[in-house]
Amino acid sequence: MSETHVTLSGTAGAEGSNGSNGSNGRNGPTGASVIFMRDERLKAEAAIEPDPVSTSPAAKTTQIIAIYGKGGIGKSFTLANLSYMMAQQGKKVLLIGCDPKSDTTSLLFGGKACPTIIETSSKKKLAGEAVAIGDVCFKRDGVYAMELGGPEVGRGCGGRGIIHGFETLEKLGFHDWGFDFVLLDFLGDVVCGGFGLPIARDMCQKVIVVASNDLQSLYVANNVCSAVEYFRKLGGNVGVAGVVINKDDGTGEAQAFASAAGIPVLAAIPANEDIRRKSASYEIIGRPGTQWASLFEELATNVAEAPPVRPKPQTQDQLLGLFSAEVTGRNFKMEPATIFDMVGKHEIVKPTLEVVYDAA
Repeated sequence: MSETHVTLSGTAGAEGSNGSNGSNGRNGPTGASVIFMRDERLKAEAAIEPDPVSTSPAAKTTQIIAIYGKGGIGKSFTLANLSYMMAQQGKKVLLIGCDPKSDTTSLLFGGKACPTIIETSSKKKLAGEAVAIGDVCFKRDGVYAMELGGPEVGRGCGGRGIIHGFETLEKLGFHDWGFDFVLLDFLGDVVCGGFGLPIARDMCQKVIVVASNDLQSLYVANNVCSAVEYFRKLGGNVGVAGVVINKDDGTGEAQAFASAAGIPVLAAIPANEDIRRKSASYEIIGRPGTQWASLFEELATNVAEAPPVRPKPQTQDQLLGLFSAEVTGRNFKMEPATIFDMVGKHEIVKPTLEVVYDAA
């Protein structure tokens, strides 16, 4: 704790300058008395016994879960059906789209676009009005959902938009809403710090990655694991709860990645024409009593119960090793380029600017 010293205008024997003994010239305490009173206050605070450890049942705690994946891998599809199933199981769920495309909630709301927090906030600010929850949060069958939004293409920073969106949520009382689960849909391709906010600032308890049996989606999933591990080394607490394999064709690369990274597979959603067709027509398939209900019931249970673990990110060679050489081209031998390849001759002579003196 830094100390604040009050400099006296005279020496200790100059107290009679204004006829006020023990004062600083303004009928107030001297610097020495200020320090004494501060020290006494600190001693009194230190003497206070801490509250006893509570033995009562734990209070309800919101699970905030960030879901990452490559663009187009099916995060929005997975989250719309997952959140719907959780709500039907009696959970209070909030789904927040954190992708500048603002398409997380479109499946949930039958293809309708949800007004984004950033756009609504800008309009309200120009009108001199405050943003209300009803302006940005909408619901369907027990699921509450909203979109943070982002700038138009080429006109701003998407990561900064995410930060601004969360600042607005905090002003609306985000931490007091009392949801069982808050699901955050994040773009995983972009390495900008704004999209890594939940991991970097411990804003969530755990991370889930959505991937498929292709190299690019597993590359993104591995990057997310690397980010989690990096911030764990800096003292962070976020862990990876597992991977959801979407469009699973049974080739097994995503399962092999999960095993190598030390994270569980929470569900494997098959590459199925019925699922593709219904998703394209904005139909929720995660409804109780339907063909795919058991799949999303299992996913909802696993998401809720899976503990966050510290992942083991793979190197580039280890990641490529999950695929056959014919797929990745690992049999190709890299040949270094030469100066001759670049300019058609073996040497480029450039005049030197060095001053050379003749021998005396």
